[in-house]
Amino acid sequence: MFAKAFRVKSNTAIKGSDRRKLRADVTAAFPTLGTDQASELIPGKEELNVVKLYAHKGDAVTVYMSGGNPILFELEKNLYPTVYTLWSYPDLLPAFTTWPLVLDKLVGGADLMLPGVVVPPTGLPEVQQGDLCAIALVGNRAPVAIGVAAMSTAQMLASGLKGKGFSVLHTYQDHLWKSGDKSSPPAIAPLAVNPTDSNEEKVDLSLQGNLSCLTLEGEEENRKVHHPEASEDTSSGAQSQDCVDGKPLQEQMDELLHQCFLHALKSRVKKADLPLLTSTLLGSHMFSCCPKGQQLDIKKSSYKKLSKFLQHMQQEQIVQIKELSKGVESIVAVDWRHPRITSFVIPEPSLTSQTVQEGSREQPYHPPDIKSLYCVPANMTQLFQESGHKKGNALEGSEVRRIIIDYAKKNNLVDADNRNLVKLDPILCDCILEKNEQHVVMKLPWDCLLTRCLQNMQPAYQVTFPGQEPILKKGKLCPIDITLAQKACNKKVTVVRNLETYGLDPCSVAAALQLRCQASTIVSPAPGAKDSLQVQIQGNQIHHLGQLLLENWVWG
Repeated sequence: MFAKAFRVKSNTAIKGSDRRKLRADVTAAFPTLGTDQASELIPGKEELNVVKLYAHKGDAVTVYMSGGNPILFELEKNLYPTVYTLWSYPDLLPAFTTWPLVLDKLVGGADLMLPGVVVPPTGLPEVQQGDLCAIALVGNRAPVAIGVAAMSTAQMLASGLKGKGFSVLHTYQDHLWKSGDKSSPPAIAPLAVNPTDSNEEKVDLSLQGNLSCLTLEGEEENRKVHHPEASEDTSSGAQSQDCVDGKPLQEQMDELLHQCFLHALKSRVKKADLPLLTSTLLGSHMFSCCPKGQQLDIKKSSYKKLSKFLQHMQQEQIVQIKELSKGVESIVAVDWRHPRITSFVIPEPSLTSQTVQEGSREQPYHPPDIKSLYCVPANMTQLFQESGHKKGNALEGSEVRRIIIDYAKKNNLVDADNRNLVKLDPILCDCILEKNEQHVVMKLPWDCLLTRCLQNMQPAYQVTFPGQEPILKKGKLCPIDITLAQKACNKKVTVVRNLETYGLDPCSVAAALQLRCQASTIVSPAPGAKDSLQVQIQGNQIHHLGQLLLENWVWG
């Protein structure tokens, strides 16, 4: 509705009686919004404006502005929240999830098709045809659009998730959003769910527009990014795992937390490491001490927060904690003679933790075999045609060197007086010399000749994943790019790109980072890169990210 510019008819301050009526209408339209929250949304004294406008298709719309942002709009006597409001109240509407690459389509005015809806392990929210719904992106619960359900949840499932799912009314980055402060969606952790006991699953998700099909296989983390800070509640249909082997999960997590803490102090943390940031203790040491096949999640323990847990450890006089800088706690002393540390026995890794058993959902990451290649350009075809290669053929560096050496020897180009030099014939001159070097440079050393040939060829690389056919890609190989950026609010974020090149799923990396760093992550389209995603995590997490990649994936 707001994909194109609208025309403003009037902009006036709201009257006191209209303000009270609007608050009552909001409470009636959104029952999940409590009285206090409705009063926050429609404040009693702060400036509140009523903007009447015409959308580009002629629809008459009333927009309510507060604090410079549109908070609600009214169409045909129906109230709708804007994304600015949903960012403050993300649970106001039933929320459906789609992929970040779909957002551009929605902003352009497209409706959300059911093949682009991501089905979480707990199932889709229960809605009826015509219900107002929020639309969020994988990895972030902050809604980026609102729409009206084109069919009920039961009808969606019966259709096999085919056809139109939602008529989109308003999106992040549309012209209604642009009438506000143009802020970006906050990082709101997706609700955590307990994993089910189901075997490996395979879900095909077809996206409308330029994305014809996305296929995600394997563990649940490939379909969702869960956050350790989120609620542990699950929807109907998910299997409850509140108790395993007769022990409550919270009690098991407490035991795992103590085990990782003592393991880290006994085997990893040294006196020279002190003072040690508490976040570093968790991210760089405790997580590394977690047994294979288990995940350390403080939010699922009785302590809920690392700081509370460490306060208990300080009360037991195992460690001493101080705030060396404002808001940042560090471990300044450790009593390595404490009975709990001296009596702790480092657990031996089990055989099942070292091998992936048949039927396990967790499959090990095997890095691809990557070879740098060189493609024959048009101006060098004569040099390579004797060896049977044509324009565009990709060769390894060693093969290029062999062909050039054979060519020089076959054509008697090796200098008889100095065998370290090669005489340049017309073909070699055309291949490697600049215009100003023609008729000037007559000979070149072997290393210089070979280097120039490789530099003048077009770069390419071959990626081979275990059990798959090799993939040839032209251009330079982009390494995994990790950068530290600073937002307008002076908050730092760590951004990682080019994960897909190495067979790493950005959503899985984001999920692992959330657990290790205890920070929010967002998976979004990478700027300037077609069909590529980037992972953004709050704070400076370069050390943790590098360690995670090296230990778990790249060389894991």
